[in-house]
Amino acid sequence: MLMLSAGIWASRRSAGETMRNLMIWLVIILALATVYLYRQDLFGVGDRLLAGLVPGRAVVVTTSEGSSEIILHKLLNGHFEADVSVNGQTIPMLVDTGASMVALSHADAERIGIIPENLTYSMTVMTANGRARAAPVTLDRIAIGPIVRTGVAASVAADGALDQSLLGMSFLQTLGSLQMQTDELRMRD
Repeated sequence: MLMLSAGIWASRRSAGETMRNLMIWLVIILALATVYLYRQDLFGVGDRLLAGLVPGRAVVVTTSEGSSEIILHKLLNGHFEADVSVNGQTIPMLVDTGASMVALSHADAERIGIIPENLTYSMTVMTANGRARAAPVTLDRIAIGPIVRTGVAASVAADGALDQSLLGMSFLQTLGSLQMQTDELRMRD
């Protein structure tokens, strides 16, 4: 402290200029300390920003307990959509707690290697457009970020019966936590 005072006294600067420089250095030191202390929280800022700008992009954050949490942001249409890996293929899915099971559109079923013509459409399901036929299937692997499930019950909708695949309760009920807030949906393993 004595050396700092001697350095200030020896410089030919005015007291006002010296105080201004000290305040600038104080702000810089506080900013660096803040960034260091909150560095873990800052790592996810870029992902959160990107998720808000890119529809369907999930943000993966690590909670204070060390578990993973997926955050989905609400789209302009009011729905939550996620890019889901199904049997190794990425499929955009609408998160639907009203759907009893994961439901694949005819086209998405073909994308993941299911041959819809070989299925038995023995189920009658209620959709937003009314009754439709669907075939029961079991998905080998379904994942959103680090949350992975195997052997998930699903259905394949008859051709033209479903425009977009649905992430339904056969996946969602396996989560440790599903929390909906105003503009985001949080999933924990």
